[in-house]
Amino acid sequence: MEALLALEDGRVFRGRGLGRAGCTTGEVVFNTGMTGYQEILTDPSYRGQIVTLTVPHVGNTGVNDHDAESDRPQAAGLVVRDASRVGSSWRARAGLADYMREHGLCGIEDIDTRALTRHLRSGGVLRGCLDATGMTAEQAIEAARRAPRLEEQDLVGQVTRREPERFLEDRTPLVDRPVRSPEFRVVALDYGVKRNILRLMAASGLEVIVVPARTAADEILALEPDGLFLSNGPGDPAHYGLLIDTLRRLVGRVPIFGICLGHQLAALALGASTFKLKFGHRGTNHPVRDERSGRVAITSQNHGFAVADDGLPATLRVTHRSLYDGTVEGLEHVDLPLFTVQFHPEAAPGPHDTWDLFDRFQDMIARRGGASSTSRRTA
Repeated sequence: MEALLALEDGRVFRGRGLGRAGCTTGEVVFNTGMTGYQEILTDPSYRGQIVTLTVPHVGNTGVNDHDAESDRPQAAGLVVRDASRVGSSWRARAGLADYMREHGLCGIEDIDTRALTRHLRSGGVLRGCLDATGMTAEQAIEAARRAPRLEEQDLVGQVTRREPERFLEDRTPLVDRPVRSPEFRVVALDYGVKRNILRLMAASGLEVIVVPARTAADEILALEPDGLFLSNGPGDPAHYGLLIDTLRRLVGRVPIFGICLGHQLAALALGASTFKLKFGHRGTNHPVRDERSGRVAITSQNHGFAVADDGLPATLRVTHRSLYDGTVEGLEHVDLPLFTVQFHPEAAPGPHDTWDLFDRFQDMIARRGGASSTSRRTA
């Protein structure tokens, strides 16, 4: 099955179709991780994006029922150099190509992913059209140019859950650490939350109630949370004015921890600004320095926007920086119980260097007193 990937600047890559024989458009990005394709495909933060994997051989271990970060693939498409048809792992229940067909996901293989990555790194991310239906190159280029820009889309609205729910999933399969009994209640705002984030919060001794992204501040407070978690998610943070306004009403009311998009939205709510990176940070090998201790951690990352240093309000202090480009990777409020990170401490996939941030959140709640949990236990 012949296929092509056409970019809005006119560059065309030809290869073979992978997964569903269809057509898809989206922002073309690259991820430098050596593993974790199932977690990447099912990460809601990739909504609206066609993901290129720089590792040359993908699909060796198939797919399984435990590693998905949401209930279905979220990426708009997948680009690889070479895809294995059979997953060689005792955990596998299907091969990658079969999984993609099952969920209607389009892909392309047998293209020069190194050339594509260099092109995106030099020129910046571009909209693309991935087609296996017989389009001409000219038609596909035009489709790429007509595709909506990431900044124009309500992608959070596409991935957030519709109703509040208590996270009751088994906390042990992917958590290689002691599991505490629930002691405090956290409300997690679902901007596109990954499952392993919820697992790690639960393992840290938190009862987690996950609510839709546009839940109002008074509805959140009515749940009597001891803490508030702001999740990862897709899109341009500056596009979500309603979410930012909600956070302004909640800052200072309860301890807050944010990851990725949650980090950016909290920063915007407190007066900072954000900007789009040329080609983003996506991979499992990004070094980040803790500005307070000097400790360097290797982190998992997936973001195309960052918090700007310029105009950072005096109430926010930079706690972490990328050692690749010096961009802001972590913030904390100088007076209030609030801290956020741009990287992904849940590491799905990726290293576990920063799992301790979930314990820090639990400890911050405990220092605050956990008043609502105490009253619930004694009622």
